Amino acid sequence: MKLTVIGGGGVRAIQLARSLAQAAPKLGIRRIVFMDSDPEKLAIFGRMSREAARRLAPELDFQITTDAEQAVRDADYIITTIRAGGDEMRVRDERAALDLGLLGQETTGAAGFSFAMRSVPALAAYCALAKRLAKPDVKVFNFTNPAGVVSQTLRDMGYDFTFGICDTPGSLLASVARLKGVSPDRVTGSCYGLNHLSFFDSVKLDGRELLPGLLAEERLYAQTDMGFFQRDLAQHMGCLLNEYLYYFFYREQAVAHILAAQQTRGELIAGLNRGMIAELSGMDVERDFDACLKIYEKWYGRREGAYMANETGKRRDRGAWRFDLWAEDDGGYAGVALKYIRARVTGERLSMTLCVPNDGAIPGLADSDVVEVTCDLENGAFTPRRVEKPGELQMELIRRVKLYERYASEALRTKSVSKAVDCLMVHPLVNSWSLAKRLAETYIEANRAFSGGWH
Repeated sequence: MKLTVIGGGGVRAIQLARSLAQAAPKLGIRRIVFMDSDPEKLAIFGRMSREAARRLAPELDFQITTDAEQAVRDADYIITTIRAGGDEMRVRDERAALDLGLLGQETTGAAGFSFAMRSVPALAAYCALAKRLAKPDVKVFNFTNPAGVVSQTLRDMGYDFTFGICDTPGSLLASVARLKGVSPDRVTGSCYGLNHLSFFDSVKLDGRELLPGLLAEERLYAQTDMGFFQRDLAQHMGCLLNEYLYYFFYREQAVAHILAAQQTRGELIAGLNRGMIAELSGMDVERDFDACLKIYEKWYGRREGAYMANETGKRRDRGAWRFDLWAEDDGGYAGVALKYIRARVTGERLSMTLCVPNDGAIPGLADSDVVEVTCDLENGAFTPRRVEKPGELQMELIRRVKLYERYASEALRTKSVSKAVDCLMVHPLVNSWSLAKRLAETYIEANRAFSGGWH
């Protein structure tokens, strides 16, 4: 079995390599290829990933390349995690929104549409290549943001072998398991909504329902990312909340915190990445691998420690971040893809959260709407779990953002200026035709080199 990662020169590549190398022998993955279009980053993070895999699974054929055709040819599975335009374009996207007094967060905020202008053309090209060169039944797991818009658009373009994946729902359940002092496999849940806009209306430990008692526990807000929310809000909604819902429920606070910090998340990440790359670029990865890991741990730890800090005014209190190559990995976003592969290879019945066509799972949405929902997998097939009684408040927000995603998909596929304005206008974090028009003009011009001319 061959698994390919498009974006194998990314900062998180070594974490992905650890997950894949640990799981490969059990799943029959014999060949892994990390591909990236940036040779400098591939020479650092791709080589670190290859060395990590060599130490964990010496028998694994692990290759790095800048050749997309070589990477995709005969692949059984492909994970895409790219950043077209790099950190610099993210900074421009977020600042363009902030200059208008709008939240510029790159997935849920207005900047997400600009990011999609770069992500979709690049991913569509890779999907076309996969259709031509990969195995006939190839599956593509997309982690590239904004995953909601990207997943919808790729499906609308006919690439029905693509799945949107995100580590946030699984991480939230894992944090509940840590809170209860049990192994993650004992905690299960039912999730519904959209990517970065989802709700757990059921969380169970060994089959026993934990809600609403869990929502009343003070420790939940002190030891998990539910700490971004006030307890009375969570209890009012009656759900565990995806951390990105902070931007919708505390919109004005997020903007105020970012302006007070005088630094966007994109600017923070860009600075940390520059520092990490500068320090690692002079290292011999294979000979000085352990020293490289220490440098990586230092810089990535700063990134993790500052997660959502500028936006919320709060810092995660989880102690020093450590990267132990030999520790059993919880999988992260690789874990989502690996769980699907496991179900397909073994025939085992499993449940997991995926971004897939709704197909009747969430009432009030079209069957073709891509949603983030708990799915049951059996014999390689997935079935979105039907949500019997979605909350009215939850559905109002879901429907509005789904309308934005539908218009965004049409705009990206047709390069229609008017649809670009429409999608931004209906977005809850823009909610203005005049601001939408200015943003659309700014983003279309900024992304001309990536998405061409619009009409």
